[in-house]
Amino acid sequence: MLKQQTLDQLWDFNHPALSEARFRAAASDPAYDADERAELTTQLGRAIGLQGRFEEADALMDAVDGDEPTVAVRVLLERGRVLNSSGHPEMAVPLFEQAAELADHLGEQFLAVDALHMLAIADSAHAETWTRSALEYASTVHDARTRQWLVALHNNLGWTLHDAGRYTEAMVEFQLAAQWAERIGTPRQQELAREAIQAC
Repeated sequence: MLKQQTLDQLWDFNHPALSEARFRAAASDPAYDADERAELTTQLGRAIGLQGRFEEADALMDAVDGDEPTVAVRVLLERGRVLNSSGHPEMAVPLFEQAAELADHLGEQFLAVDALHMLAIADSAHAETWTRSALEYASTVHDARTRQWLVALHNNLGWTLHDAGRYTEAMVEFQLAAQWAERIGTPRQQELAREAIQAC
């Protein structure tokens, strides 16, 4: 299966159309095996979904051969994202729950944290609980790429608390996000962390 870093190189979340073109090319590249191409296709679907073409993205997920367990996790995640983005978060929740459980069972730590982070978004009434679960999970892993989730998760929890009027607790989370961003985050994450502290 593909390393997350390989997918990171193809992604530009600020330009989903560019990402679509990259994933479309990669998914037809014979240098990748069938399972890897299936995994790339799930990300193609995500890029299409980010452009609001939800039915097309969902149809693409239907066409993915999800026999390989990691691919199955990604299909669950991307189906859930499409449902959430298209205004059906309550339908996305069970898919994210399945994705989190299967990813944990497979030892796919990055995907397990991703699923928990998406649960916090889709199940907003329990956002704090899901985010704290994701933080607890991410804090125990050794993979550097998975640990990068700590930056976004502390930031997300900070905004959840901020929106609830719990400003002191929110500031603690924003400061933790900033600390992790300085240690393991990207320049963009460092910038966002500073902005969150200022806003709070």
